[in-house]
Amino acid sequence: MRKFFYSGLLAVALAVGAYSPAMSQSSFENWHMLDMQTDGKPGISAIKAYNELLKGKTSTPVIVAIIDSGTETFHEDLKANIWVNPNEIPNNGIDDDNNGYIDDVHGWSFIGGKGGDISWDNLEITRIYRDYKMRYGNVTDESSLSKEDKKGYKRYLELKQEFERRKQEADLNRMQYAMIMLFYKKAKEDIAKAMGKEDYTLEELEQYEPTDDYMKTAKEIMIADLEENVMEQLKEVENHFTGAADFQLNLSFDPRSMVGDNYDDVNERYYGNNHIDGPEAEHGTHVAGIVGAVRNNGIGMDGIADNVQLMIIRCVPNGDERDKDVANAIRYAVDNGARVINMSFGKSFSPQKEAVDAAVQYAAEKNVLLVHAAGNDSKNIDKEPNFPTDKYANGKKCATWLEIGASDQYINSLPASFSNYGKKNVDVFSPGVDIYATLPNQKYGNNSGTSMAAPVTAGVAAVIMSYYPELTAKDIKAIIMKSAVKYKNTKVTMPGNPDKKVKFKKLSVTGGVVNLYEALKLAETWKPGSAK
Repeated sequence: MRKFFYSGLLAVALAVGAYSPAMSQSSFENWHMLDMQTDGKPGISAIKAYNELLKGKTSTPVIVAIIDSGTETFHEDLKANIWVNPNEIPNNGIDDDNNGYIDDVHGWSFIGGKGGDISWDNLEITRIYRDYKMRYGNVTDESSLSKEDKKGYKRYLELKQEFERRKQEADLNRMQYAMIMLFYKKAKEDIAKAMGKEDYTLEELEQYEPTDDYMKTAKEIMIADLEENVMEQLKEVENHFTGAADFQLNLSFDPRSMVGDNYDDVNERYYGNNHIDGPEAEHGTHVAGIVGAVRNNGIGMDGIADNVQLMIIRCVPNGDERDKDVANAIRYAVDNGARVINMSFGKSFSPQKEAVDAAVQYAAEKNVLLVHAAGNDSKNIDKEPNFPTDKYANGKKCATWLEIGASDQYINSLPASFSNYGKKNVDVFSPGVDIYATLPNQKYGNNSGTSMAAPVTAGVAAVIMSYYPELTAKDIKAIIMKSAVKYKNTKVTMPGNPDKKVKFKKLSVTGGVVNLYEALKLAETWKPGSAK
């Protein structure tokens, strides 16, 4: 599932009065491009790298596949860098290059078909539990079951407990949101009465002196509304909570018929459509911009990579992506020339993991680097499941896979509070908080998540490949990890536990943050093919 750590969730704290100005720190736009030594920000030193190491050097184009929710390919700051399939004639209804996909000019969608384009889908636990419930939901006497069915029935009861817990939580969240909206609307109404008008300025509101604690909270909410557009953020929260209850955890909802494939055939490859912008393209548009928004064009923002082609592959709905689609998306990217694949999605269950493993292994054999977001649940993924993963069923690991945690711009909170972590399974951290990039409808804005940290790393990988094309995917992985700026002994706040301090080295393999400047310096002396 694609998942921002929504800035809109701050609105919940605002509405219940938990917010105070001292809790927030101002965000420095494009901080992820800055340098710790010269700018005081633990970014990737991209500006420094371009100014000092890459001037006058030539590069070759690198195709980066964005496997995501869809991307606004006509965005003013992206369209020049969108990959074009050289052997496909647009909109002629013919598979000109005989790759099995008709009119795949800029990429492909595995979650669309003649029936339309999927927006919302179930969580994987919903799909699995639905299947188990059909088999075991009417069992009244466990003793009558075979030995094999007893195992299945036990699994059914485990899934039922977890599903019902999540469903209860989703319903509670939706109810709390309704209460928050009532609070917000009342605060807005009462402040308007106190001000004597509905249309007031921020300066006027700041001069207003509340007489009780409730009005002080109401004032703070309305200040945030004027400064941060809280109503827009609350709409995001509503969409998230409503969708979780109505679609993601709804046993009666299954949109797959829209695609028209034989879903039970995990080996089926040729289905979908070319609607790669998708019905909801915010996540994928933001991710694509981080990697490869056009640099130095005087508009919007600069992507990290300066000679990149963005291949757009849609397989991630509002819900959990399906293993079959993930496997096919990876294979499509590899077969059509991608050297880097960005995967800003994840989930807790993977019923068709073998298909994904086979695709990942295929990518590794074809010298493709896979960059995956570690997830936003503040959990240790050494101990708790998070898919897809670099570990195959036989225990071996993909040698061209990078697992990325999200870092913040402040040293004391270097790991983002929401980021997953793992001394064994997270390779390195990368900037992922308040990252400014492209949004649909020709817009720009900040988003946070390991979903942002992964494309920062993918962008770094693309730059290295572009200027050092002889390096292998294994080389690139090794260079990024070895050159990461180390904060091993820095004590930081533990993700998910604000009262606990740990050494940063305990949260990842490297104990470091991705850095383009240092990576390029190392690439300059790296012997191609030397990474194992």
